[in-house]
Amino acid sequence: MLFALCSMLYALCSMLYALCPLPMKSILITGGAGFIGSNLARKLIAKGYRVRILDSLSRQIHGPDPEITSPLYKAIKDQVDFLKGDISSGHDLEEAVFGQDAVIHLAAETGTGQSMYEIKRYSDTNMGGTALLLDFLTNKKHQVRKIVVASSRAVYGEGKYHCAEHGTVYPEARKAADMQNGDFECKCPRCNQPATPVATTEDSKIHPASVYGITKQVQEQLAITVGRSINIPVVALRYQNVYGPGQSLSNPYTGILSIFSTQIRNGSDINIFEDGQESRDFVYIDDVTDATVMALENDEANYQAFNVGSGKPVSVLKVAETLRENYHSGVRINISGNYRVGDIRHNYAALSKIAAILNYRPRFSFENGIAAFCRWVAKQDPRPDQSASAIEELKKKGLYR
Repeated sequence: MLFALCSMLYALCSMLYALCPLPMKSILITGGAGFIGSNLARKLIAKGYRVRILDSLSRQIHGPDPEITSPLYKAIKDQVDFLKGDISSGHDLEEAVFGQDAVIHLAAETGTGQSMYEIKRYSDTNMGGTALLLDFLTNKKHQVRKIVVASSRAVYGEGKYHCAEHGTVYPEARKAADMQNGDFECKCPRCNQPATPVATTEDSKIHPASVYGITKQVQEQLAITVGRSINIPVVALRYQNVYGPGQSLSNPYTGILSIFSTQIRNGSDINIFEDGQESRDFVYIDDVTDATVMALENDEANYQAFNVGSGKPVSVLKVAETLRENYHSGVRINISGNYRVGDIRHNYAALSKIAAILNYRPRFSFENGIAAFCRWVAKQDPRPDQSASAIEELKKKGLYR
């Protein structure tokens, strides 16, 4: 009799939980000691969440002795449940996932250029780590009820364009012969005439132009596909070029704002690829963390992908000029005409979908965001400029021309 009563009560509680689940309170952020993750962790803590972080404290991001020297790690280590571990380790994942209500999956190798010659490392971490996480959630006991996965604008490759004759088109990777002749603009794939970049919508063609972009495409497709099969909602966020106070100033493979800032502070000339008119969508870190929390908390976002950006393109030359102005520097800006294999020409985000469903609207203009970034950089110890060594690596692999 007592056993039957307990069984009935358990069934009733399960039914009530299914109808009215308890709010998510414990959040795991993989890669949470990085630039986006550490800022996101603080935002979630301020909203009352308990945050656990799984991070390997990569030397490339955090330096040779991260527990002592990494400002990103030091900023959050006492505020979170921190686990030093690898997304590619089943043991580390099992420990990290235990007791968590949701996973924000940021752990990844980043860098378009580097991905073109460190193919296995990028594939193992970005695709393999995601597959291992999903395999665990499929086959082991856990309480995870949502996944937010960090995708990238790199999944779009060259993005969306308009051709005067053929309308909407999606250019393929640019031809080396054209770029060697100083012709860097994308062409219509049907008539080979110049095409005009337009805001890239989420239903645009997915055709990444780099190994990094391919791994991000696989990440989000794996997560959404498996999430549907095991009834765990997934949201993929296609971040544009994220910047702001706290980003690494010593990683020469990602972030032109950091690279240019380091060059300026060292009194070095700024070296710009192509003709300087290539453009990106630069989105401030607070806007990115706002969008990520919205995706976590809003069920209408489930099983969908969203652009997260500013919605406005800014040329690389404009970036360099704005940084030089903010630092009151007189260094020269050299436009080299060189290019990297795998780089895209233009890409900026259409934000109509994320605005309609999540009510996301970026709060920071490029000018205000850059000013805040530069004020922060000015308070940091100068870093050695390692961009030349990164370019030499690309040259040796035939990826810088």
